[in-house]
This record gives sequence, structure tokens and C-alpha cells, in this order.
Amino acid sequence: MSPRNSVSINPIEFASVPEGPGTKNDTQSLTDSVTDYPMENGRRYHKYHEGAYPYPNDEQELDRLDMQHHMFRLVLDNRLYNVPLKDPKQILDVGTGSGIWPMELAHEFPGAAITGTDLSPVQPSEVPPNVHFLIDDATEEEWLWEPDHFDFIHIGHMVGAVPSYKQILRQAFKHLKPGAYLECHEIDLKPKCDDGTMPPPNNEGGFSTYALHDWYDLNMKASQEVEPCRQFRFAHRIERWMKEIGFVDVQQKIYKIPINAWPTDEKLRNIGRWNENNWLEALSGWSYKPFLSLGWSKPEIEVFLVDVRKSIQDRNVHSYFDFYLVTGRKPYPHETQA
Repeated sequence: MSPRNSVSINPIEFASVPEGPGTKNDTQSLTDSVTDYPMENGRRYHKYHEGAYPYPNDEQELDRLDMQHHMFRLVLDNRLYNVPLKDPKQILDVGTGSGIWPMELAHEFPGAAITGTDLSPVQPSEVPPNVHFLIDDATEEEWLWEPDHFDFIHIGHMVGAVPSYKQILRQAFKHLKPGAYLECHEIDLKPKCDDGTMPPPNNEGGFSTYALHDWYDLNMKASQEVEPCRQFRFAHRIERWMKEIGFVDVQQKIYKIPINAWPTDEKLRNIGRWNENNWLEALSGWSYKPFLSLGWSKPEIEVFLVDVRKSIQDRNVHSYFDFYLVTGRKPYPHETQA
């Protein structure tokens, strides 16, 4: 396979990634073509590998991503990771978005080189000196580094963004050092409820009385039927996939994220409050491209989203989403020979 082009962002200026052990010299300077963002339906989208990611990359979305990051830190008791890291030297954040995760991690591991990859060069220019960002597509068959390069890889929030999450797990396995860890943070957007307060979905066609069911079903339909197909629901399969690929010490934790502030538990109520704001801010950006690809018009989408917002804000319905934290370790050679 011929080397593919990627674009690197130096924390202070646009430049190529410095050459070093394990890094292929196949990057190029940031070009105008990467930042010539298309505007659709009043929102801005990525240009590099245009169309690969269906959600916006504008300032509104970046602010929302930072808000969502804070919410997940509340879920995880303020932790950025859950694996036992000891003096890591090379860390990768796949799908870094606004870049907030590597920037916060940098203060904890000042001796580590932390790379965040994304399709959009939207990250800040002033960042910790051990952080840099690389414009890259994680779905490519070849990553930019040699095998056994990273001490830790973090993958998060790829719902609706990739055709095969399992393939990204395979690449992570290949590029981790023996004994190094992978950690995945993914949410399952299928609404759930434990106390019967959520109306059932309409399985006979037509819309249900709880519009969030219909929003989920339409996104599943778009992800499966519209090219390029992207996986919309996969969080519950990550644990199995990691074991199949060869990871050991695979552990899964599932956290409930309330749709709004309905819980009586103070921590869950606060998380639900953040989640409600996150959804209301994200909903139009999450909906435009998938629904337009199904033949909807923008006015039809906006009318439908009125009912979806009502369902999100209905505190009489005790719905929630499952948030999956899955970790695994690449085995040492002697472990695979046993």
C-alpha cells in the first residue's frame, strides 16, 4: 500500500510532526483544503475526508464536546482513565475532538508525548508542550506509527462515526506495546428504563408516544442503509470484540446516565442535568445529516425534533443510557505462547 497523506498540527503553528522513533515520515503541512470547511444547514463540517463524519465541527459543537467531557468526568468520579499507568511515554487519543482529554491528561503525565487524532484541525493552538494534534482518519487500513509504539491508547465517543469499531480495536492492538492498555469510553444511545415510566416503542410502524425511541430508530436506519454505513450501536459489543482480538485482562464497567434530572440520588440528578443540556445542545447537529440522508427535509426534521426535545425534558419518564467503560491489555509474548 502506498503511504497516505495526513496532516499534523504543531501546538503553536501548523507544521509537520517531528520525526522520531516509530513515526512514519508521511505527513504534510496543513493546507487550505483541510480548513476550507463546508457549511450545510447553518452548521460547519470537516473537510479532510469530507463526509466520513456526519456531525458538525463548529464552535457550538466544540463547546458542547467540552461540556460532554465534563459530564463524563462526573460519571467517572473525575477520572480521565481507569487503567494502571506507570510512567507512560507515548499516549494516543483517537477521535480527540476539541482536544480537551489529552490537554488535561498532559498535566498528570508531563513526561509523556500525547497525540490526539481527528479529522478536523479545530483544537487550540496553545496547549501543554507534550501535546500535539494530528489530522488523521483512524478508519484507514494503516496507521502512521510502527507496531508496538504506544503505552496507552484511549478511544472515545465514536457513535455514528465509523464503519467498523472492531477494526479500530484491531489497529489499537497492533500499535500498543506488549503489556500496554487500551481504554474505550462509549455510550449506548438506546433509551432504557427500569421502572415502567417510559412508554414502549411502536414496533408496528409509525411513531411512538415517546419520540426519543423514534429518533434512535431513525439513526439506526440511517447508519445501516445510507452509504457510507456507520455503526450507531456497538458499545455493548466492545468487551467481546476485545477478547476476540486478543486483549487480556478485559474489564467492563457500565454506568447509568439519566436523560435528565429525574433521579432522587444527588450525583445522578446532577449528571442527568448535564446530560439534558448536552442533548438539547447536540440534537439538531446529531440529526441533520442522518435524517436528510433518509429523504427528510429540514423543516420536517425541525418539527420532529420538537417532540424529541419534549421527551428529553420529561421528568415523569425515568429513562437513561448505558455508558460503557471497557479496558484491556495487550499480552506479553510469553502470555500468548502459554
